[in-house]
Amino acid sequence: MEIFGNVVLLIISFVLLAKGADFFVDGASGIATKLKIPQIIIGLTIVAMGTSAPEAAVSISAAIEGNADITIGNILGSNILNILIILGLSSVISRLAVGKDTNFVDIPVMLGATVLLFALGWDGSIGLVDGIIFLIVFVLYLAYLFIVARKRINKRELAESVTQPLPDPAADKPEEQAVKVRPLPIAIILAVVGLAMVILGSNFAVDSATFLAKEMGVSDRFIGLTVVALGTSLPELFTSVTAAIKKNADIAVGNIVGSNIFNILFIVGLSSVITPVPFVSSFLIDTAIAFAAGIILWVPCLVKKSIGRLTGIIMLLAYCGYFVYLVLI
Repeated sequence: MEIFGNVVLLIISFVLLAKGADFFVDGASGIATKLKIPQIIIGLTIVAMGTSAPEAAVSISAAIEGNADITIGNILGSNILNILIILGLSSVISRLAVGKDTNFVDIPVMLGATVLLFALGWDGSIGLVDGIIFLIVFVLYLAYLFIVARKRINKRELAESVTQPLPDPAADKPEEQAVKVRPLPIAIILAVVGLAMVILGSNFAVDSATFLAKEMGVSDRFIGLTVVALGTSLPELFTSVTAAIKKNADIAVGNIVGSNIFNILFIVGLSSVITPVPFVSSFLIDTAIAFAAGIILWVPCLVKKSIGRLTGIIMLLAYCGYFVYLVLI
């Protein structure tokens, strides 16, 4: 009966994490809009990081509680699952075209972050200095994104000012009327409630997953790499599969690659700054598999500038093989 109760608690935690992340993103975006923070900053920070809020909450909570196997397992498991399962399913649904920046900047950064995790975890622990290195690289990457996006906006505004006639002050502005901005108190409430749900859900997830691992006789590493990773990846799953159905490849691929970068550089970085995180040798294999998954993603992007159905099937089969490996080990 106690096992059933913890399974229910784990499911509840995933719901809290997914909906809490939605509420937090909506509320934080509303606050930023009301405070006239540029949309580019909102997009590069709040919205981009929102889908990784569950991974952040669970991994940091697990690190504080001294459960490093769930901290690292959740991150590596999420990154592997994000590519092989979520992008695999998305590309089976619809061919995903990949933009030049994603191909030549974002995916290489993701692969580089994975190599960095392998290198810094080689000695068996990720400590304060390692965490600072991760966070510095993350800030540099964000700065690059901001600069590139700012240049594009400036170019677009310049082109529009040259090609479009001057606006008529007396004319209606339906595009402005169509934008519904939440009242500031509502946005604040949404952000606070969402953050509380994410924190509460993360605590439930860590506690119930740890209990189930002990009761089932499997390792925390296995639970972190599979069950917890799947639960915290629900926002990415919903976002990318929906984007694929709607033929919006940029969101489908960009959401996954950005989430994977954030998972390693920010979440592992912040966790290890708060407390040293042990990195057992078996995680080196999982890190190598995460890198291999990135290569499976990158090769068709370089050759065909897209991810097709065949690649998607290969990804799904690769994850099946990885799962069998975890079960056997």
